[in-house]
Amino acid sequence: MNLTVLSEMRAMDGFGSEHGLSFLIEVDQKKILFDTGASDLFRHSAAKLGIDLEEVDRIVLSHGHWDHGNGLKFLEGKPLICHPGCFDKRFRKSGDTYLGLSLSREEVEERFELNTFRRPIKLSPHLWFLGEIPRKNNFEAQSTKYILEDGSDDYIMDDSGLVVITKNGLVIISGCAHSGICNMIEHARRVTGILKIAAVIGGFHLRAVNAQTLKTIECLENLAVTRVLPSHCTLEPALGEFHRIFGKNEVRTGSRLVF
Repeated sequence: MNLTVLSEMRAMDGFGSEHGLSFLIEVDQKKILFDTGASDLFRHSAAKLGIDLEEVDRIVLSHGHWDHGNGLKFLEGKPLICHPGCFDKRFRKSGDTYLGLSLSREEVEERFELNTFRRPIKLSPHLWFLGEIPRKNNFEAQSTKYILEDGSDDYIMDDSGLVVITKNGLVIISGCAHSGICNMIEHARRVTGILKIAAVIGGFHLRAVNAQTLKTIECLENLAVTRVLPSHCTLEPALGEFHRIFGKNEVRTGSRLVF
């Protein structure tokens, strides 16, 4: 399995960065575009790397936030998989900033072959879309800074991810892990029936070295995860603590990783 970083908050020399995330995943002779970032940066990165995005077999959206899906307006004609809640109108509680997608569900349906799922879906022999993540532990997804259009709390129930089955174990791929990266891991283990975790990569939505970050680190250590690659919304000082414990495995625009 190969993963190429097309959009991230940090970048390799010669590449751009943004508050966004987009990965190209190659598995089972298929090319999956996981999220599209906040702009067309993913397209510029692909061009620099000699990647033809016309060869992408399908797009998977991790959740309905602008920094993961606004790049959709630069694409069309591909199958698109996501949770149905991705099209909710959502805002930040502080300042009422709009955080949802720039395209409505109707506009997305005009541009793509849209399929929405709450349940896990097997996309190829070694690849699963995780669907809605059950929130079972007592330290993740306990509060929210977001609200929906009707004023109710938005716990980002559409948050999902991918899991790839490799010879070394599962590779969990997260957009932001609003549901909690440990909840996501446990769900992936239940879905696949495989317990060993080879790697976890993507946003962990952690910023401080607080109780949640420390419990997340304890969870990953107990699971003996071989490679821990937090990125995107994993900010300092939490990011520094992950690097101290698991090694400085930076995820940058332009990076190419093999699992």
